[in-house]
Amino acid sequence: MEDDKPRLLDQVRQQIRIRNYSIRTEKIYAEWIKRYIRFHSYRHPVEMGAVEVEAFLTHLAVIRNVAAATQNQALAALLFLYKEVLKVELPWLEGVVRAKKPAHLPTVLTREEVARVLAEISGVHGLVASLLYGSGLRLMEALRLRVKDVEFSRGEILVRDGKGQKDRVTMLPRSV
Repeated sequence: MEDDKPRLLDQVRQQIRIRNYSIRTEKIYAEWIKRYIRFHSYRHPVEMGAVEVEAFLTHLAVIRNVAAATQNQALAALLFLYKEVLKVELPWLEGVVRAKKPAHLPTVLTREEVARVLAEISGVHGLVASLLYGSGLRLMEALRLRVKDVEFSRGEILVRDGKGQKDRVTMLPRSV
């Protein structure tokens, strides 16, 4: 008799969907888990633990030279795998070499520079870019926007099911 238990990545996807995580989170978590398994020569995660997680994350920082945010994303995926899917608590990962955060300040465009960039974008792309800049919408929020979510008389946009499945109201830029 074959084992009726779903495959590991199917279990991961199921747990992510139960928690209403975004489809992008689901895809990236599954990808990090695949990389982790591949890194350890296709051993099943249940056979591994903190030592293997530390080795993988250290490899990302030292050999692959990934950004701190990338390493944190991999860590989050692996913690989700062990805690929520495999129901295994990992001890605090002290031995991990952490990727260094960049020491430089982010580049911020001036209003004039933004105006020049937006002037070069037309059509639907220009509208989306203007909404992203002027209303603080996230990309997927802007792309999923519907006419009924825009209140022209009050200059408001209703964002439905935004990050964290929360609704919020933001301003509609006059220029749009």
